[in-house]
Amino acid sequence: MIAGGVIPVRRRVTDPVLETVLALITPYAAFLLGEVLHVSPVMAVIVAGLAIGARRDRITTAQTRLQLHSVYGTVIFLLESVVFSLIGLQLPTLIRDLSGSEAWPAEALAVAGTLIVIRIVWVFPLSVVIQRRGGARRPSWPVPAVVSWAGARGVVPLAAALSIPLTAADGTPLPRRDLILAIATAVIVVSLIVQGLTLEPLVRRAGIARPDAAHHEQTVARLRLAEAALARLDELAAGECAADDVIDRARASLQVRIGRSRARIDGSRAPEPDGLTDRELRRDLNAAEHAELARLYDDGTISQATRQQLQRSLDLEATRLSEPR
Repeated sequence: MIAGGVIPVRRRVTDPVLETVLALITPYAAFLLGEVLHVSPVMAVIVAGLAIGARRDRITTAQTRLQLHSVYGTVIFLLESVVFSLIGLQLPTLIRDLSGSEAWPAEALAVAGTLIVIRIVWVFPLSVVIQRRGGARRPSWPVPAVVSWAGARGVVPLAAALSIPLTAADGTPLPRRDLILAIATAVIVVSLIVQGLTLEPLVRRAGIARPDAAHHEQTVARLRLAEAALARLDELAAGECAADDVIDRARASLQVRIGRSRARIDGSRAPEPDGLTDRELRRDLNAAEHAELARLYDDGTISQATRQQLQRSLDLEATRLSEPR
């Protein structure tokens, strides 16, 4: 419901600052709606995030996505720190309040083991079905093994446990709330230590995290993107939608990208011109523009607003030039 109402609004909002505010408000609105409807507020936030995230490319602009990426990194770090700090401050009191006769450590281990087993039992059969549909004659084990063991618990179950109210609707304290918080924390610790510390050896054993695999995948994707852009450029050239010199410059740039990507895929090396490469030259020019922009601002030639706008453009270009090709 929240996602259905927010998506049309997000499509009409083009200001990055306003859209960032809407993106930050949305999970809180979903949480409140979940409480009103008497469903899990945490699950309501997750569902809203999945629904909006699946349509993110169609409801946001490139500038907004760049800004949201930076904002989300900071906000997520702060919120996770707050949640773990809260439970860390409460945990000693919770453990002291638990009755000595309660075997909550054993219960926590039982819950953690059950969650691990359920994930394994769920992932492996589902992986077999997916591989069969994909035409595999013999299902492989490495990927489902890593996926099933990578289910370490984090801030989400802790947030769900903290969302349990202190009292019921009639004002009476909810029983076993302290026990639930203690068990949830213990399960997170167990999963992070047991699964977290053993995941890397499992990945190495499975052989699915080769350093060159991700690089090869990115190279293939870059090649497909450049080929799609070149095909679209040919369509525009046939329709005489741009000047010939503009088309030629764009085609030359795309052909260089395609040649370099194909050379990496084939294992060869694309020839580099003598002297500075194109990327090195553009980095040097970008640095010169940065220095001139700072001088213009220091001399009082331009205002702070103009400097910030031009600085952002230069920073975006510098970031793009620093990325691996």
